[in-house]
Amino acid sequence: MTDWPILSAVTFLPLVGVALLLLTREDSPAGRRNILNISLLTTIVVFLVSAVIWWNFDNANPGFQMVEKHAWLGTGISYHLGVDGISVLFVVLSAFLMPFCVLASWHSVEKRLKEYMIAFLLLEVFMVGVFVSLDIVLFYVFFEAGLIPMFIIIGVWGGKDRVYASYKFFLYTLLGSVLMLLAIMAMYWQAGTTDIPELLAYQFPRQMQIWLWLAFFASFAVKMPMWPVHTWLPDAHVQAPTAGSVILAGVLLKLGGYGFIRFSLPMFPLASEYFAPFVFTLSVVAIIYTSLVAMMQQDIKKLIAYSSVAHMGYVTMGIFAANVQGVQGAVFQMLSHGIVSGALFLCVGVVYDRMHTREIAAYGGLVNNMPKYAVAFMVFTMANVGLPGTSGFVGELLTLLGAFRANTWVAFFAASGVILSAAYALWLYRRVIFGPLDKESLKALLDLSGREKLILYPLIVLTIFFGIYPAPVFDAMAASIDLLVNNYSAAVQAAHDVALSVK
Repeated sequence: MTDWPILSAVTFLPLVGVALLLLTREDSPAGRRNILNISLLTTIVVFLVSAVIWWNFDNANPGFQMVEKHAWLGTGISYHLGVDGISVLFVVLSAFLMPFCVLASWHSVEKRLKEYMIAFLLLEVFMVGVFVSLDIVLFYVFFEAGLIPMFIIIGVWGGKDRVYASYKFFLYTLLGSVLMLLAIMAMYWQAGTTDIPELLAYQFPRQMQIWLWLAFFASFAVKMPMWPVHTWLPDAHVQAPTAGSVILAGVLLKLGGYGFIRFSLPMFPLASEYFAPFVFTLSVVAIIYTSLVAMMQQDIKKLIAYSSVAHMGYVTMGIFAANVQGVQGAVFQMLSHGIVSGALFLCVGVVYDRMHTREIAAYGGLVNNMPKYAVAFMVFTMANVGLPGTSGFVGELLTLLGAFRANTWVAFFAASGVILSAAYALWLYRRVIFGPLDKESLKALLDLSGREKLILYPLIVLTIFFGIYPAPVFDAMAASIDLLVNNYSAAVQAAHDVALSVK
C-alpha cells in the first residue's frame, strides 16, 4: 500500500470521469443516462478508494501517513501529499457526499448536464486536494481552484438571482485569500520552505505570528463563514442547485475550520492564544445572532444556511479553546454538520422538485401524504438541534466542554444556542410537516421515491450510528489531536516562561 500513490489516485481519479464525459454526447436520453452513470460510477470509485485509505490508516500514529513527495516548483516547494488523523476524515467525507450530489441531480438538471457533472468532478479534485496537501503552496492552489467550479455551478444552474450570488461568493472568498497568499510568501522568505511538516516545527517570531495569523484568519473566517463576513452564504445557498448547497455546506465550509486546525493553531500558537478571546466573542455572537436571524426566515434554505453559520460558531469556539475536548468536538462537529446539513438541503430538494418553491408558508401537513419524508426530515432536524442519540449532540457537547475549560462565560452564552436552534428548527418542522393538509397543491404530492430513499436512508443511518457510537471517528483523530494540543501547550508555556524570566 505504501508503494502505491493512493493519495494521488483519490485526488485525481475524478479527472478520469471528466475525460469520459468529454467523450460522451448529451443530445439523446441515452446520452444523458450515460453522463449520469459515468458521474455516479466515478464518485463511487473515489469513495471506495477513500475508504481503503481510512481502512489502512494507522490510528496510533499521530504523524502524516501514505506520504508522497516529488520536486515541483523549485527549492523548498514540492508536490507533497499525506494524511493524518484529522485530514483523513475530511477526505472520506468529501468523497462520501459526492455520489449523493449526483443522485440529487438525476432529474433536476435539465440543461448542460455534461458541463454540470464536469464541474462537480473538478470540484471533488480540488476539495480532496486541499485535505491531502502537505505543501502550503499546493494547498493554496487547491484551496483557490475550488472557487471556480462552485462559482460556475451557482452562476449557471442556480436560481433567478444566481449571477449576483455567484459573484458575491467568489469575491468574498477570493479577497480573503489574497492576504493568505502574502502570508505564504512571508513564511517562505522567513523559513526557506513551504513544506507543512517543516513549518509545523519552525518557530516564527511572536510579532510575525500576529500578522501571519491575521492574514490566514481573513481567508479562513470568510470560508467558514464567521460572523460578520457570513453574508455571502445565505445568498449562495438560496440560489445554488440542491447538490451545490449540499457540497457547499458539507465540505466547502469545512475548509476554513480545517485551515485553523492545520495552520493557525500549530504554526502560530502565541498569536492563537492572543486572539482567542476575539474568536470566542465572534463565535458567541454568531451562535446567538444568526440563530435569531434564522427564526425570522421565510425561505427554508435560508433558514438552514443561517443555522450553518451558528453551528460553525461552535467549531471556531472549540478550536481556539485549544484543549483536547474542544478540538475533538470541533472536528466531530464539522463532520456531523457535513452529513446533517447536507441531508437537510437534500430534504429541501425533495419538496422543491415537486413544488418549485422554498417558501415555508407554501407547505404544511406533509405528514399526511409523505410520512416517510416526515420521518427522514425529523431525524435530521433533531440532529441539527443536537438531540442526544444523534451525531449533532456529540460535537456540540464536546465543544461546550472544551469552551467551559477555557472560559466559563463563553460556554454559558454559547449554550443558549442549543435552545435557539431548537426554537427555529422545531418551528420549521411544525410549519412544513404538521397541521392540516388543506392546500390543494400539496394533496397530490407523492412520498419518497426509490432514488430519494437511496439518498436519505444511508444518511439517517450514519446520523444515528455516529450519535450512538462515535468511536471510529475519535479513534482516527485522537493521536493527531493529542500531538497538536500538546505542541500548542508547550509552545505557549515556553513563551510564558521566557516572559517571566525577563521580568
